[in-house]
Amino acid sequence: MNGAVPNPPAWRPDQLGDGFDRAELPLADDDEGAVCATLVRYVPAAPPGPPAFLAALRKNMFHNLEWPGSEARTHNGSARPVAVLYLHGWADYFLQAELAKHVGAHGLHFYALDLRKFGRSLRSWQTPGYTTDLGVYDEDIAAAMAAIRADVALRTGLATDPAVHMLAHSLGGLIGALWADRHPGALGTLILNAPWLELQGSSLIRNIAMHLVEPFARTDPKRPFRFPEMPGYWQSVSDQAHGEWFLDPQWRPTASFPVRAGWTRAVLAGHSTVERRLDIGAPVLVMLSDRTRIQAEWSEELMRVDAVIDVEQTARRALGLGRRTAVFRYPGAIHDIFLSRREVRQEAYRDLVAWLHSYPG
Repeated sequence: MNGAVPNPPAWRPDQLGDGFDRAELPLADDDEGAVCATLVRYVPAAPPGPPAFLAALRKNMFHNLEWPGSEARTHNGSARPVAVLYLHGWADYFLQAELAKHVGAHGLHFYALDLRKFGRSLRSWQTPGYTTDLGVYDEDIAAAMAAIRADVALRTGLATDPAVHMLAHSLGGLIGALWADRHPGALGTLILNAPWLELQGSSLIRNIAMHLVEPFARTDPKRPFRFPEMPGYWQSVSDQAHGEWFLDPQWRPTASFPVRAGWTRAVLAGHSTVERRLDIGAPVLVMLSDRTRIQAEWSEELMRVDAVIDVEQTARRALGLGRRTAVFRYPGAIHDIFLSRREVRQEAYRDLVAWLHSYPG
């Protein structure tokens, strides 16, 4: 173990049901008061284990073989656990229970982080999703990493840090990419599920938007902007409309959270940093739909396209994330690849697991 083992978090059952727990991670107070992040874990029901003498025999006679489970073999033959940390998108939270179960069934430890002021971490006195600096989430991720190290050590009894792979969606993909660039060596790999790497349109539109936003961001950073509502993507996902997933109305409202000046400046600054190219050392996988269709009203086509980001533009930006970047395209996928129709997400699950096992840490 690298350094002292942190205290394990206090887990309690999560609303996602059997096998899911959550733990509150306290963070430093901000100008709105107390702040926390929330870590969710999935622990599969343990299958019946082999008799003790068979387990010992396997350990002593077949230690050079790789067996299914949550351990990867390092270069010196020692066992190292492998964990996945999921980051959600804007006006979002972790709800992809099927994804967690699929990853867990392949012997990997699965965790998801509801960032401060989102989802399970949102408190009544807070401005939902609000920040003026995407770097503030470094504290959330650091707390999650420490909690994962402690939990994996307790669950496995192994005295070595886990290899952590970050799986991040949309705004979380922008946050995760910027974080990985600032923290070389921290990740096994970075997987970006439809990351929001650029403002829809072009860098020219972004530069114009930044000039328009800047005066408000300085003088009235929590000022909300009025934009036309775009509920089409929500309708493609929600089981209350045309989708198949339950969406908590407070944590993922139909019309999103209000978009505020200070937050907009922070996101545009992140896009500008990505445009100047990052230097992420870990291998990067970017998963995208094959088409974009952004429109105000729902139509059947929105069940087969990305209705949020420009996928072609994102594919181009992906090539500037690091020297080892792969882009996988999924025909018929929506904005969240893992909430797409079953045959699409099943293909994505297979690719994800193959990718994770290709880079065990």
